[in-house]
Amino acid sequence: MTAQPPAPTCVRHPQRPTGLACTRCGRPACPECLRPAAVGQHCVDCLRQEQRDVPPVRTVAGAPVARASLPYVTYALIAINVAVFAVTAAQAGSLVNNRASALFTDWVLFPPLVADGQWFRVIGSGFLHYGPIHLLLNMFALYVIGRDGELVLGRLRYLAVYLVSMLGGSAAVMVFSQDSATAGASGAVYGLFGAITVILIRLRQNPNQMLILIGINVFISFSLPGISLWGHLGGLAAGTLATLGILFLPTWLRAKSQDTARLIGWVAVAVVALVVVGVIGATAMSLT
Repeated sequence: MTAQPPAPTCVRHPQRPTGLACTRCGRPACPECLRPAAVGQHCVDCLRQEQRDVPPVRTVAGAPVARASLPYVTYALIAINVAVFAVTAAQAGSLVNNRASALFTDWVLFPPLVADGQWFRVIGSGFLHYGPIHLLLNMFALYVIGRDGELVLGRLRYLAVYLVSMLGGSAAVMVFSQDSATAGASGAVYGLFGAITVILIRLRQNPNQMLILIGINVFISFSLPGISLWGHLGGLAAGTLATLGILFLPTWLRAKSQDTARLIGWVAVAVVALVVVGVIGATAMSLT
């Protein structure tokens, strides 16, 4: 009597005999290691390899699209702004008159003090706010605009555009409003307004709503006293230029790959940042 050959066993569980096999690689596999496919059934190893072979879906800026991705950078920026406001309010003993705090005095943007070497004010002032209403308005705008900007640009480029916009607002104040004390995230928020407008144009969507919003806010900046018009316009210009460099410059230069396009975008952001810092430095030297 001829002995029967041993039954094949699962490649991942050698102790389990099986009559099933992966229709892709042909290896025997137990039911636990198989998944339904369009044709037949595939083993989990083939499914993992297939997922690795499929390039990730990316936005127009080259950022990977992650499922259920949260805008962590936007949330972190909001948290930092709120924390700084809480410190100034605690030091001043007042929510409304928090400008009386030591931190506010040390960080507020005042061009003559920047010229004396206190360069940290060009960034620190962007996290200060005059009272809770100023804070709430800016944080609400950052929450609404920032989430979409972070999704499209990717976290690092989004943060870079935010910081460049903040520096752009400080540079404009240094040049055109040298006798004023300026604070707030408005310059960075205006930069994100410009960034979202560029994103909509790149996606071939109608940017009219954003343009109207920008127009209304610029009109308010012109009309109401105590609002830093130049901080707003400087941030708007810097954020718009940086995002143009990220989304359009690679196309204009005919970048041949995603890696090259991302590199060109980073170079564009760096150039805008260097120009803005150069303006701040030149103005500071002229004030000494």
